[in-house]
Amino acid sequence: MKWFGSERLAPFNAFEWYHIIMVLVYVFGFISLLIYGSKITKKKRLSNIIRWVLFVILVCSELSYQAWGSLNNSWNVREYLPFQLCSIAGILTMIALFTKKHNLIQIVFFIGVVPSFLAVITPELYYGFPHFRFWQFFIHHIALSWACIFLIVTTPLTISFKDMFQSYLYLLGYAALVGFVINPLFKANFLFLARIPSANTPLSLLGDGIWYYINLCSVGFIVFIALYYIHKVFIMKVQSFN
Repeated sequence: MKWFGSERLAPFNAFEWYHIIMVLVYVFGFISLLIYGSKITKKKRLSNIIRWVLFVILVCSELSYQAWGSLNNSWNVREYLPFQLCSIAGILTMIALFTKKHNLIQIVFFIGVVPSFLAVITPELYYGFPHFRFWQFFIHHIALSWACIFLIVTTPLTISFKDMFQSYLYLLGYAALVGFVINPLFKANFLFLARIPSANTPLSLLGDGIWYYINLCSVGFIVFIALYYIHKVFIMKVQSFN
């Protein structure tokens, strides 16, 4: 099974046909959840099916990634421990799907939607179609973003500015733990705090040195504020309209 091996059968090239298809699938599901989220909520059986399907996809995605690394003798703490933002967001989203806890749903909305969206648009991926890592990467990030949106549009909750700011402080605290403890301990680059990613991503535009961290924190806060107003102005109106 070469598609499951460590050998790269073909390189990943951004915006080739296979990448465009993944982006279109992502956008279609994202918009559908925004438009029909409230209607899905009224259909309890359908809502539960979607909820558990997303849960199973996220669990299987993470487990299969770990299994792939182990079976191909490439597993190492610097790459496979789930400390990247999308990895920790995925774990928290699994718990949120399982428990439906409002505070968790708020947090994953802020930390899960945009990073997974950026991962789909500008992936740091070395394995092209049809390798296992290609499928695992896109399925994981698409399902993560869909799950965050599903939770926020099917759960009747109000997010205050204080809730948003609290979630941002949680993220800063987690980033400090990763940057000052976990990365030095494992000589890793979780959250891309040790260096910018090698792939051409928006993080490459944030500068070098201390300005990289200042800009990263500033952009993160702007994204949180934008998501707060998107939820307040758009998502809540869609929920009330339906």
